[in-house]
Order: sequence, then C-alpha cells, then structure tokens
Amino acid sequence: MTISLRKARTIIRKSLEKGRELELKPLSVVVLDAGGHVQAFEREDGAAPGRFSIAHGKAYGSVMLGMAGTAQMKRAEDQAYFMAAVNGVYGGQTIPVPGGVLLRDKKGAVIGAVGVTGDTSDNDVLAAMAGIEAAGLIGEQ
Repeated sequence: MTISLRKARTIIRKSLEKGRELELKPLSVVVLDAGGHVQAFEREDGAAPGRFSIAHGKAYGSVMLGMAGTAQMKRAEDQAYFMAAVNGVYGGQTIPVPGGVLLRDKKGAVIGAVGVTGDTSDNDVLAAMAGIEAAGLIGEQ
C-alpha cells in the first residue's frame, strides 16, 4: 500500500492549518510515497523558496532509511560517520532532524513519509502529526 493523493492533500492541508493555529512561521509540507517519490507539496506564502529541498530531505531520509527524523538525529549524534555516509549514498538528499515523519498504515507497513519545515523542528513535527492524524494514518516521529 502507498499513500493516496487524497490522503496526501489532507495531510498537507491539516498540517498548514495547525501551523496557522499555532502561529508558526510559514510552513512547507511534502508527502512522499513508499518509494521516496513526491506525491504532493505545498509552500505557504512567505516561506523561503529553498524550503522544498529541506522538507524533501527530512521526508526522504525517513522513508529511505525506515527511520523517522528524531531517530536519524540521534543516530547522527551517536554515529556521525554513518549518517554522513548515508547522505553520500543518497546524493546529499537526507536531512536527519525532526520534521521528517514516517507514515505507516494501520498494519504498521511503511507507506511514505512527510517532511515539514519552516519553524523549529519540534513545531514542524507538531504540524506534521496533526496532518497525519487527520488523514487517519500513523506517524512515527
């Protein structure tokens, strides 16, 4: 199973709504399928144009490693050489920080990942989880 466009759009819409509710800086949200391909992306007015790459890097690392951003950051702190090597393998496309959230279905299978950027990493996670929960999916932070 992979993430549908309808669910991806729900995640984005609800993540952005949560950001506005919390009065966060302008957010950018990407949803990737289980193969690391972009299913949907939106960048709020006022968000820096380079935010796509950051959101993508957070989500891409999550789906390709099967490890959420928080776990990746811990791994980078414990074994910086490993995460540097991983980033080399994936052409510099991973950003191992919170805000990359692994998506699982109700059976626990990985179906994609969400990347949110624009505010602090912790706030990015809050926005991502609001979107994921609204779509009826399970997010691994």
